Amino acid sequence: MRKVIICPMRVSAQEIIPSKMPPQSVSPTPSLGHDFVSNSLRPFSIGEKLRTLRLRKKLGLVELGRHTGLSAAMLSKLERSKLYPTLPTLARIAAVFNVGLDYFFTDDRKRHVVALVRRGERQRFPERPGTSDVAYFFETLDYPANSRKINSYYAEFQTLAREKLKAHNHAGVELVYVIAGSLVVTIGSEPHQLAAGDSIYFDSSVPHTYWKSEDGPCSALVITAV
Repeated sequence: MRKVIICPMRVSAQEIIPSKMPPQSVSPTPSLGHDFVSNSLRPFSIGEKLRTLRLRKKLGLVELGRHTGLSAAMLSKLERSKLYPTLPTLARIAAVFNVGLDYFFTDDRKRHVVALVRRGERQRFPERPGTSDVAYFFETLDYPANSRKINSYYAEFQTLAREKLKAHNHAGVELVYVIAGSLVVTIGSEPHQLAAGDSIYFDSSVPHTYWKSEDGPCSALVITAV
């Protein structure tokens, strides 16, 4: 992940001593106030990018707040550019969406065309936060790639009673390739039993669930596209 480093301006003691101020005929440099910060950050459209990420994941402000530890009110102000986030706050948000900090500071025309993700760099997230009834954990495989055409995930499925599964849907299409174990993918009301090496492609706007149907490890590669 590329690091974004902001170095504070260094001002020598002589520069702030009144006797060393420039002559009255020369206007001193104005302080770097809120307007300067706003004008500097406005071209990056940080709030708009945050809102786009949230809507793409179909998350509400409250749900995103649970993931990030930030209040829905603060997130709303960030999206509307009423506030600008600090780097630690932005890093927490970026981690949830599996994007690098540079996503918020890079011109769309200069986005990465190559993105390498090491196994140890991936972050693991539950299917749903705040509950022990989790059908799977997932890791994003392509988070450094901005403006990507697909989203790819590594998923590990957990043992869970079938009646506790929560169907979900999202715009676009989805491909599931089973790496290990036995997985039942139910699309609408139709279940499909998959073994290691099997794959299934479907319209992901139809509600669907994943169920680990046998003991032992079960994992899959999941690719979605709009």
